[in-house]
Amino acid sequence: MSSAQRPGTQQPGSHVADSHDLIRVHGARENNLKDVSIDLPKRRLTVFTGVSGSGKSSLVFNTIAAESQRLINETYSAFVQGFMPTLARPEVDVLDGLTTAIIVDQQRMGADPRSTVGTATDVNAMLRILFSRLGDPHIGPPSAYSFNTASVRASGAITVERGNKKAVKATFQRTGGMCTNCEGRGTVSDIDLTQLYDDSKSLAEGAFTIPGWKSDSQWTVQVYAQSGFVDPDKPIRDYTDQELRDFLYGEAVKVKVNGVNLTYEGLIPKIQKSFLAKDKEAMQPHIRAFVERAVTFTTCPECEGTRLSEGARSSRIGKISIADACAMEIRDLADWVRELAEPSVAPLLTALRDTLDSFVEIGLGYLSLDRPAGTLSGGEAQRVKMIRHLGSSLTDTTYVFDEPTVGLHPHDIQRMNDLLLRLRDKGNTVLVVEHKPEAIAIADHVVDLGPGAGTQGGTVCFEGTVAELRGSDTVTGRHLDDRAALKESVRKPTGALEIRDARTHNLQGVDVDVPLGVLCVVTGVAGSGKSSLIHGSVPAGADVVSVDQSPIKGSRRSNPATYTGLLDPIRKAFAKANGVKPALFSANSEGACPTCNGAGVIYTDLAMMAGVATPCEDCEGKRFQPAVLEYRFGGRNISEVLAMSVDRAEEFFGAGEARTPAAHKILQRLSDVGLGYLTLGQPLTTLSGGERQRLKLATHMGDKGGVYVLDEPTTGLHLADVQQLLGLLDRLVDAGKSVIVIEHHQAVMAHADWIIDLGPGAGHDGGRIVFEGTPADLVADRSTLTGEHLAAYVGA
Repeated sequence: MSSAQRPGTQQPGSHVADSHDLIRVHGARENNLKDVSIDLPKRRLTVFTGVSGSGKSSLVFNTIAAESQRLINETYSAFVQGFMPTLARPEVDVLDGLTTAIIVDQQRMGADPRSTVGTATDVNAMLRILFSRLGDPHIGPPSAYSFNTASVRASGAITVERGNKKAVKATFQRTGGMCTNCEGRGTVSDIDLTQLYDDSKSLAEGAFTIPGWKSDSQWTVQVYAQSGFVDPDKPIRDYTDQELRDFLYGEAVKVKVNGVNLTYEGLIPKIQKSFLAKDKEAMQPHIRAFVERAVTFTTCPECEGTRLSEGARSSRIGKISIADACAMEIRDLADWVRELAEPSVAPLLTALRDTLDSFVEIGLGYLSLDRPAGTLSGGEAQRVKMIRHLGSSLTDTTYVFDEPTVGLHPHDIQRMNDLLLRLRDKGNTVLVVEHKPEAIAIADHVVDLGPGAGTQGGTVCFEGTVAELRGSDTVTGRHLDDRAALKESVRKPTGALEIRDARTHNLQGVDVDVPLGVLCVVTGVAGSGKSSLIHGSVPAGADVVSVDQSPIKGSRRSNPATYTGLLDPIRKAFAKANGVKPALFSANSEGACPTCNGAGVIYTDLAMMAGVATPCEDCEGKRFQPAVLEYRFGGRNISEVLAMSVDRAEEFFGAGEARTPAAHKILQRLSDVGLGYLTLGQPLTTLSGGERQRLKLATHMGDKGGVYVLDEPTTGLHLADVQQLLGLLDRLVDAGKSVIVIEHHQAVMAHADWIIDLGPGAGHDGGRIVFEGTPADLVADRSTLTGEHLAAYVGA
């Protein structure tokens, strides 16, 4: 008799282990969550919706996924935990039914110059093994094909600590594949001397054009003028070879200038130490602009950009070297690997084929393995991270996605939906934070957070099915079926930006006139060449303001007031009203509480356990010295001003005795992009991805430029916020600006005055203009994928 038939045994399906079908969250208070309690079904696809800043990421990533990861980390020994990131337990009363969480977020991949798509996904590691086994001529182990490994040779005596110690002669050798000229970077940096000085002038006439280097009294300039190595009254172009060598590359020596001993060194090493050795992000804007002008990167002449040594490039399988394989589009590489039939490496070929096929399946077949990881968009980076999970045999895990449809053309969203459903159907719990209606539509369960953002959010407004969401009266429910209509009339261009024979990346000699003075939207499937066309061809000059997808950087000391420059006019206003120094009103300077150094909290490091942050007892979390809080402006102290919301501060600085036009102008821009609910002193680390994108947009709106280039500004925006963004774009155009938007959102396409559509496919199947004209013409034409999807969207 089988165990299932024995008397007294439980019937199938009634086992106590099958009763844990819910992830229970009770009393979640992370960031702006207000005591949220919710039960989520396991082995289902749950989509979290709500306006940007409503608390979606706080619930999904900072509470559920964070606690799952923390509990897994605790299973390791204290020694191992010491090498892992320390995670604090989220602010939540009860978290039950958690499973292992695999987080696939939009964090950009590391922008290390040696990190590529191949190294980030381990495909390069498999290729290196393949070439070390089959490559002809054989040049060594897998490390010989790695551009991250330098060749090393050593010989000498070593002492063996065993029994009778004695010196033993030993030699050591490791063959690496790194190009010695560019050290595996593929490019070499060079300094453009024309950006350092005007060679028609002498040093006495002010030849230097480096920011801050004045010829009259600046010590640095006087060192060169009075060094004795060059004639200060002779134009630089007339220097002898020896003078020019000393001027540019001279070694550090002591010289006497006006009776003072100073160090003289050549201009190139001086610039490298004083400018190029520093973090570019931390520089003042005008210094950063100088560095970007002065330093040029060119393809390494020795390895021709492949990063590899001559030996690694010479070893081939058939006619293909590892450099050739990495330069191919991944779909072509997959075909080449499929043709290889070598029993000795059969398991390796199977694994390599499966991984490359996953790239193609997820819509990234147009990438190449040598593509630098830092150049991937947020959406591409997220999909690259998905690849290692597609063929996984794991079940009953929790997959957490952050807007997986970001950067995807409407044509590609269906493919992403199929992948999410496949993960669910294998018995996994899939949690997705999403704004796109097409992705919300496939959910088994929807959780809508809100009703507003920031302090007005943090509660669960709705949970149920998609059909029930449509009938609900929540912000998401009301806007779920929103469809923008085509414009009845479009603006006329005031000019055109001519792009001729553009060949950046996959562009195939594109000629196009981008109209100016209108809202121009550039569309096309992911990888069709949109960013290559605009960022690669529109000159980044003084008249162009480019807002790309790079993340804004900020520590827990940074906040909207410091990031936007708003704090400067506020500090000056406080200082003027009270007759004291502006530095007193900075929590990072003289006014900071000495106990917590202006952080407002005291951090206690607990080694391998999560550190603890406790409010500073002296300043009670206000960050300033008590004496500073005595100074008032408009009846408020600096701490009370930083606690205001943007909307409240806009009123405060807009009229009355606190009227400060410089501060009011910045606050208006923050309000224009829909960030009126943020508090001025809120740490940037607590902002969502959509909020950071809009904060960057608000900052750049103050830049003086005639052409604005925006790269997917709807990223992280709720359906209700897209309308506000369209109004903002209209105001920019009506103010005489030219706005060029790279975008996939159909509402932005419908609102455009002019559309440039690239395609027809991605990679070498794209890079051509497939349509130019008005949105109405594109819908009527329906000759492209974009036209078909836009027509369906507007109901044409």
